[in-house]
Amino acid sequence: MEKIEEDNQQHKLKAMEENNQKQRAAHCLIFPYPIQGHINPMLQFSKRLQQKGVKITLAVTKHLSKTTEFKSETISLETFSDGFDDGVPPGYDVETYLNTFREVGTRTLKETLQVMSDSGRPVDCVIYDPFLPWGLDVAKELGLYGAAFFTQSCAVDLIYHRVFTGELKVPLPDPESEILIPGLPPLKMEDMPSFISVHGSYPPIFEIVVDQFRGMEKADWLFFNTFYMLEEEVIEYMAKSSPVKTIGPTIPSMYLDKRLPDDKEYGLSVYKPNTAACMDWLNERQPDSVLYISFGSLAQLGNGQMEELAWGLKLSNKHFLWVVRSSEESKMPSNFLQETSDKGLIVSWCPQLDVLAHEAICCFITHCGWNSTLEALSMGVPMVAMPQWTDQSTNSKFVMDVWKMGIKAQKDEKGIVRRETIDRCIREVMEGEKGEEIKKNALKWKELARESMCEGGSSDKNIEEFVASLGSNSLSNSSN
Repeated sequence: MEKIEEDNQQHKLKAMEENNQKQRAAHCLIFPYPIQGHINPMLQFSKRLQQKGVKITLAVTKHLSKTTEFKSETISLETFSDGFDDGVPPGYDVETYLNTFREVGTRTLKETLQVMSDSGRPVDCVIYDPFLPWGLDVAKELGLYGAAFFTQSCAVDLIYHRVFTGELKVPLPDPESEILIPGLPPLKMEDMPSFISVHGSYPPIFEIVVDQFRGMEKADWLFFNTFYMLEEEVIEYMAKSSPVKTIGPTIPSMYLDKRLPDDKEYGLSVYKPNTAACMDWLNERQPDSVLYISFGSLAQLGNGQMEELAWGLKLSNKHFLWVVRSSEESKMPSNFLQETSDKGLIVSWCPQLDVLAHEAICCFITHCGWNSTLEALSMGVPMVAMPQWTDQSTNSKFVMDVWKMGIKAQKDEKGIVRRETIDRCIREVMEGEKGEEIKKNALKWKELARESMCEGGSSDKNIEEFVASLGSNSLSNSSN
């Protein structure tokens, strides 16, 4: 009799354990490359997953956790070591840093995941940044799902993948001929990412962008921060051979579909914006009267280009809000501030989403980093593209010739966009028949971006499918 009761008790305990396991929310660890431009889109994706019932933990380096402000009441934060807990020493070799990051990070990320599991917070899936492909190796070694999150456009990723497979030879054998890649419009050398058009520039970073695809066949999902209508042809081509899922644009919900009422900012910032100064100044300007200029958190303009941009803004005779990081201030023409004090506001950082959404903004002069491009597109703001390096030339090609919501400012033979060109581009975007077409297209893409994230939209459906797969364990994880 006691044996029967003991067996019944064990059966009940087992049933309870199985029921608890079924009821436990799926848990994803977000593992970004530790710079703001990569963390923000992955963080936004996390909020969408969380809205659909997935538990989220963000993993960042110990140094980043000490030097940035992370604001979230619902997303957990875990830290691991990249070998430089007090920061990377100035002038430290990038290649050596990345090798150390891989060696130390592999071990400490694994330890973090094991501690989480031992403390009753097991992770089901690691969503990793392909700039750190070894994140997938860690996930698979521990028997977890692995999902890649690409932070650049599908077009750029396809170009890099062709280099990875050897289908696109670098350096290109004939720099003058058109470059034909399935799913993409015909490209010129100047439209290619800078690591290809200027072969040999930044070798360690070129290796990172090409190495993103190492081991990708083991990943259970491939997520892209874009939306179907924006890159339809290239997505259709890529989806023939890979599990491509578009989940963007990863913009805070209150600027898109408004389904996440508290989602008004990314939640992590390396720089502190001059919010009050920017918004108070913009509130005093007329609708569609202000140029907004920003080159993101990394791009550096040469002294000559900074001077030409400054005088180009003055030549346009429009009001302008210009973000000039403190590290770039010394490049400003000495008398520029005095000569434009009645027209412009210069700040070291600003709340870009709020600025782009403001009715006073009429045009965005941008480097065309992917995050900035998606933000402008989601706000319906026409662009003047001044790409600097990496993927920005390819993005600007699409802005001008595919999406037709801006123009690219052409450089002269010395690689500088002159003041007259800047003035002409501003007028072309804002005036005349072409300007009207650009504004019309900008509003079209704004609406399509919103639709993609609304309930039943293309990106929303892909997120739903991922969450359902996590919950049912329907994917075979044979690669574990």
